[in-house]
Amino acid sequence: MTAGPLQFTLLKRDNRTLARRGRLTTAHGVIETPVFMPVGTQATVKTVAPWELEELGAGIILSNTYHLHLRPGEDLIQRAGGLHSFMNWQGAILTDSGGFQVFSLSDLRKVSDEGVAFQSHIDGKRLFFSPESVMAVENALGADVIMAFDECPPYPAERSYVETSLRRTLDWAQRCKQSHGKPHEQALFGIVQGGAYKDLRREAAAALVDLDLPGYAIGGLSVGEPKDLMYELLEFTTPWLPWEKPRYLMGVGAPEDLFEGVERGVDMFDCVLPTRIARNGTVLTSRGKIVIRNAKYAEDFAPLDENCTCRVCQQFSRAYIRHLIKSEEVLGIRLTTYHNLHFLLQLMKNIRQAIEGNRFLEYKEEFYAQSGYGWLDNREDVTR
Repeated sequence: MTAGPLQFTLLKRDNRTLARRGRLTTAHGVIETPVFMPVGTQATVKTVAPWELEELGAGIILSNTYHLHLRPGEDLIQRAGGLHSFMNWQGAILTDSGGFQVFSLSDLRKVSDEGVAFQSHIDGKRLFFSPESVMAVENALGADVIMAFDECPPYPAERSYVETSLRRTLDWAQRCKQSHGKPHEQALFGIVQGGAYKDLRREAAAALVDLDLPGYAIGGLSVGEPKDLMYELLEFTTPWLPWEKPRYLMGVGAPEDLFEGVERGVDMFDCVLPTRIARNGTVLTSRGKIVIRNAKYAEDFAPLDENCTCRVCQQFSRAYIRHLIKSEEVLGIRLTTYHNLHFLLQLMKNIRQAIEGNRFLEYKEEFYAQSGYGWLDNREDVTR
């Protein structure tokens, strides 16, 4: 069990894989792991109210330091009593550091050992993030778990670039720990980088473990590399992290990735996938993804998923939801979002129960066989 602002209790280990069943205890509630964290980038999970997230069983959500710094600003949020009070969310919150947003703004930023100079994507204003300034922002926001500032290299990237980037990330992690103003209130996680180079990932893990942080994230995956490579790097990396502390795989949330991540020892996941594809009319079901805006659902009066127990599937038909989506009614994307979040949160609950019952691999195989999710994905094209 880890101590401080976050306690992690390891309840059970799977006897055939690295899968773990655990429990995170924070000042804002207890979170059962493995867990999927819905993303509320701008202090809101898009189209979903806080009481609906509570109803769905989301014990922890993620918000974004970069976006909240730009608007409304951490000073205003601090005056409102912190992020929990500002957004009226009683559960736990994790804030990322903005490192991935800096990575994605490659045309608008300049990276140095001191930090990152960049332009706001909103108004072009010139800004600067350093480990110290990011810690000040995250301290002001007041999340339960905060992330160290890192540089996320793209894929593919030359080894020399990744080496330089990693040295910078490890230096920034140390500076984040030194400048962290609320170590007894907020748990600081370090981020393992290293690109596609196993020895660099091992080096990163060792250096971060030496900092004795409350938890560790694995970053720089799901950035364009093949799935098999992502899983290979993940399987290599997790054993280098302490078994008694939580492990967080950043930016991953497809059903197959959740299974493969859990199998390799990951406890926490986040991704915009369920909410983003919902706004495009795509829903996750026990039989695979379906694009509800497609014409074949115009007269389909079945629920989105006949095996789903969520409010949406109990009360509305595919035909009705398709009508809402095609008519650009807000209720349409509210319903698809609610369902997608329920699907992943229920999936994680089922995974936890499977680990408890020593049948994780059996459940994974059953799920893949029924749904078609997995490495060979021949279902509907979610980009349509």
